[in-house]
Amino acid sequence: QVQLVESGGGLVQPGESLRLSCKASGFTFSNYAMTWVRQAPGKGFEWVASTTRSGASTHYEVFARGRFAISRDNDKNTLYLQMNNLRPEDTGVYFCGRYDSSQIPARRLAYDYIGRGTQVTVSS
Repeated sequence: QVQLVESGGGLVQPGESLRLSCKASGFTFSNYAMTWVRQAPGKGFEWVASTTRSGASTHYEVFARGRFAISRDNDKNTLYLQMNNLRPEDTGVYFCGRYDSSQIPARRLAYDYIGRGTQVTVSS
């Protein structure tokens, strides 16, 4: 069965960095585009970034451009999200998701599987 397990979250101060990881299993990871989404306290899911199956193409939500970087290692079946210059408004649970396609769909939240998430808290 498809499993996505996120890790790497934590409590950091504004301006600091975190690197999230998502270990995938139960499917051929290199065949699928992947995404990161987040959920702030009391709010709905928000798209963060996506990558095609090869990692050659990446897309970011406006707030993530220039601060976040999505990447993948298909040999390790792992998706990453490097987050720099974190802000308090970045606080939330971060999830990785799988698209049922090798390409990034127009509807960024149209993933078919999602993990349980990892908590990121940015606070001084």
